[in-house]
Amino acid sequence: MHRIIALAGVLIAFFACSKERKEKEVSHQEMGAHGMSSHWKFTLPKGDPAEGRKIFVEVECYKCHEVKGEKFPAVAEGEKGVGPELSQMAGMHPPEFFAESIINPNAVIDADAKKLGYVGEDGKSKMPDYNSVLTVKQVADLASYIASLKGLKPNEHTGH
Repeated sequence: MHRIIALAGVLIAFFACSKERKEKEVSHQEMGAHGMSSHWKFTLPKGDPAEGRKIFVEVECYKCHEVKGEKFPAVAEGEKGVGPELSQMAGMHPPEFFAESIINPNAVIDADAKKLGYVGEDGKSKMPDYNSVLTVKQVADLASYIASLKGLKPNEHTGH
């Protein structure tokens, strides 16, 4: 429970700071007064793709996201969700992009998302956020796993 509260606090502080910075440009001098470089940006801790794959299974991401070449538990037809296929994600975005998609699925919504069924009538992503479910380390691991996907052959990832 404490991990969830701590993660929520970190994420709230991070997104609040990001939003405030966009609303009010802070001068280099103001940043320096608090020991912060004007080039500062949040850097996601290095994740472990093998651990991320385990988390992908634990939180049942495979129910909505196919990963061609990977073996996951079978999904009953009535339990299948809709989400993009992920097997070619390596090199498309940095792990921070995938982390943001996990914790804030509405941050970036693709122009074709509605046509593909990824968003609801309200224009918001159908993907739930995982803020109260995953720790920062787990988000980093999951993002690292997604960022590692290159259309691999079956059994190429550990943990099969």
